[in-house]
Amino acid sequence: MLTGIDVLEANNFEQLRGKRIGLITNPTGVNRNLRSTIDILSSAEAQSAGVQLVAMFAPEHGVRGDIAAGEKVSNVRDVKTGAMIYSLYGNGMKPKPEMLGGIDALVFDIADIGSRSYTFISTLGLAIEAAGENGLEFVVLDRPNPLGGNKIEGGGVKSGFSSFVSKYNVPYIHGMTVGELARLYVGEDFLKANPDRLTVVPMMGWSRSSTFDQTGLSFVPTSPHIPQWTTAIYYPITGMVGELQTLNIGVGYTLPFELFGAEWITDAEGLAERLNSKNIDGVIFRPIHYRPFYGSAKDKQVHGVQVHVTDIEAAPLTLIGLYVLEEIISAHPTKNPFKAATKERIAMYDKVLGSSELRTRFEQSGYMLTPQIVNWWKEQSNWFRILRKKYLLY
Repeated sequence: MLTGIDVLEANNFEQLRGKRIGLITNPTGVNRNLRSTIDILSSAEAQSAGVQLVAMFAPEHGVRGDIAAGEKVSNVRDVKTGAMIYSLYGNGMKPKPEMLGGIDALVFDIADIGSRSYTFISTLGLAIEAAGENGLEFVVLDRPNPLGGNKIEGGGVKSGFSSFVSKYNVPYIHGMTVGELARLYVGEDFLKANPDRLTVVPMMGWSRSSTFDQTGLSFVPTSPHIPQWTTAIYYPITGMVGELQTLNIGVGYTLPFELFGAEWITDAEGLAERLNSKNIDGVIFRPIHYRPFYGSAKDKQVHGVQVHVTDIEAAPLTLIGLYVLEEIISAHPTKNPFKAATKERIAMYDKVLGSSELRTRFEQSGYMLTPQIVNWWKEQSNWFRILRKKYLLY
């Protein structure tokens, strides 16, 4: 299987020939042999094809992946290439006109993990818009969605809930590659851009049914807490609940995003048994007791469950967290994670979900994930399954 950068190398940089480029990338921007896209596009081979790497643009965590989650990224000059690196995660998330001088095309090469709240696909859209506003071409070097191209869950982003963690109106699990998302953003007028100036360098050998382990590629962590490709499966399970900051989700321990735990959970074994008795498709729970090394509950003994997904397609990833909360709240009503969260954390939870409706329905049901809520949630993505068809590349 070849990613977009592999294809670009194989065709002797055809889509970038003779262009001065600005590269938006991070450590995931590598070819199948783990050579950095930065090195490839600044190589003698690229230069002989007329490609000039003029500048780079750093999303969250930085071009080299050396910035911690949530920390601002600064403008610096790259020691290796001499190119200026401009921050897209600091005082602004969108390339400014003064950053784009001398550039013909912006090139995007960053791996996504398939969930809307992962900020790189917000960076993608803002960069496409900046290119459109400044008369530049935009080139996406496509990469696989680790969850495959068929898994879709959740509603879109309602009016008033757009944010950097849910910028564009796609379902929470969108089932698209970054190249396909770029086509959809432009085609559906989610942003201002010229569709004739968008180019996607597609992959070769990828099918929609392929999860990352079936690609034959080496996985590069997409951020510090996504150390394995399988972490992308668990991110939509626990990440939303983690926004409340009232439960530990394994961040700070060896199993980020795979756990639900708290010091005050008194019967982890019983919690696992009750959850397994629900017979949720594609998932098994086991009790766990652990001590986080940093972050939430650092150095404290925490009790809860580890989530084991056995079937990605069958498991309702975005609802598993509410199934867990249902049982935790039932056993510990005075520790209700929603009631214990601050207003700011509730607002962030809603922004990640794209609206307050799922939370409101859950609360109004007495913190029970009823069949009516489950069916309603499943229907929220039906519109997108139809809409996206004309933008699919594979």
